[in-house]
Amino acid sequence: MSTGPHAPAALPRSQPVDPATLAALDLRVGRVVEVAEFPEARTPSWKLTVDFGPAVGELRTSAQITNYRRDELLGRFVVGAINLGHKRIAGFVSEFLVLGGLQPDGTVCLLGVDPGVEPGAPVA
Repeated sequence: MSTGPHAPAALPRSQPVDPATLAALDLRVGRVVEVAEFPEARTPSWKLTVDFGPAVGELRTSAQITNYRRDELLGRFVVGAINLGHKRIAGFVSEFLVLGGLQPDGTVCLLGVDPGVEPGAPVA
């Protein structure tokens, strides 16, 4: 059995929410078009620029996903929550949240997207 702050066995189920709460999130598929180092961040992070298609365009985020190399991220399709507002991190404006599953130690494993899904596609 895995241990750590994010071990599945240690996390109770969240309280039910109204389906409208989930529907309020704008979850979209995007393609990583730029990966930059972020030495100013307190926690090791990358700066990502992600193309969310013609209706949304490119958005930037800071992501603590240094378990991925730059070449593994560039061109990768990701899932992002794009309507959570902006957050300033060490002088950088993060415009969306990239989504992933957490390993027991807190390491983020990005959600995958099957081939054929285009940037900007909504996530259901």
